[in-house]
Amino acid sequence: MALGKVYFLGAGPGDPELITLKGCSLLKKADVILYTGSLISPEMLNYARTDVVLHDSAEMVLEEIVDIMVTGVRANQMVVRLHSGDPCIFGTLSEQMQELDRQGIEYEVIPGVSSAFAAAAFLKAELTVPEVSQTVIFTRIEGKTKMPEREDLARLASHHATLVIFLSTQYIDRVVSELCKEYPVDTPVAVVQKVSWPNQKVVRGTLADIVKKVQEAKIVWTAVIIVGEVLREGTEKPKSRLYDKSFAHGYRERKES
Repeated sequence: MALGKVYFLGAGPGDPELITLKGCSLLKKADVILYTGSLISPEMLNYARTDVVLHDSAEMVLEEIVDIMVTGVRANQMVVRLHSGDPCIFGTLSEQMQELDRQGIEYEVIPGVSSAFAAAAFLKAELTVPEVSQTVIFTRIEGKTKMPEREDLARLASHHATLVIFLSTQYIDRVVSELCKEYPVDTPVAVVQKVSWPNQKVVRGTLADIVKKVQEAKIVWTAVIIVGEVLREGTEKPKSRLYDKSFAHGYRERKES
């Protein structure tokens, strides 16, 4: 692992043990760590050296963040830019990389566990169930950041795929209004706030009652919304053919008697 380089690192959803081994190794070696204090568990920084230089980017703008990274690399330091979840999903990653490209700064992106997958794991839900949904759409509803017209939430809902909706819980009433244009009102919904943190909150319901439940739970920020039939409880899900004894593949012959 080279000095004089930036590592964009996915910290995972919150639990310090959900960081990857490579991520943990980078934190232990870093000279400089830039992290978002409002989203990253403080325990994550326990992996770092005692003499590491820490910068909380929560109140910084892009230019300040990039300046710290560039200054560190030009001083031949290992800089870790620590992102919550996975930096490649709603991580403001591209704008940072573009600035580093302009200045000829070397960088690498290290994936992390997204809150989408951590939430599904906690809910004991497979997001892609055979014959129910084989497609997962990661999206958000329009807020301060504009959405392309073709990615209007109601349009995406028309596919009846599994939806994972980020950065939208503060607009839960509008989210449900858009989804109800395409999904039946009894469609299962789960909202998970601060998944894997000690103060995690989970609300399950349907499109008919999830707004009230989320408001009663006082969930506003740092939550992921999962929508779709894959969440329906109390029903037996179809099986894949992968482990069916009548199904042969390159590693197994048919075992049907």
